Amino acid sequence: MEHITSTPTGKAPAERFTGDVYLNMIEAPTEPARLAAGLVRFTPGARTNWHTHANGQTLYITDGTGLVGTRDGHVVKVTAGETVKCPAGEEHWHGATENTLMAHIAMVVGDGNGDGTTWLEPVTDEQYAKAQATVA
Repeated sequence: MEHITSTPTGKAPAERFTGDVYLNMIEAPTEPARLAAGLVRFTPGARTNWHTHANGQTLYITDGTGLVGTRDGHVVKVTAGETVKCPAGEEHWHGATENTLMAHIAMVVGDGNGDGTTWLEPVTDEQYAKAQATVA
């Protein structure tokens, strides 16, 4: 058993996120295990870039209200206690609403070469505004 009493909070990399996002890694993928899990906190309006996961991603919302969107325009509004599963290879993004913070535990199973995430371009302000309007 390993008892971890705290994990440091770091600012998420600006090249993968819009706005202020903070990350506490819970588990990093190390062989033979491949689980990566982190507590991610988004300030109002903050969001990920578009991205995919080789083996999918599970998001468990812990606080606030957020959005999860896909390339085909499907957007869901999420709140604490809800779970969203993004299938392998699906281009998606997630983040806070414009007026409320959102936190989630993001879980992915790595592909043997890391966490299996492919980061793409930022979600534009126009795409974000359209997502907000979709769930309003």
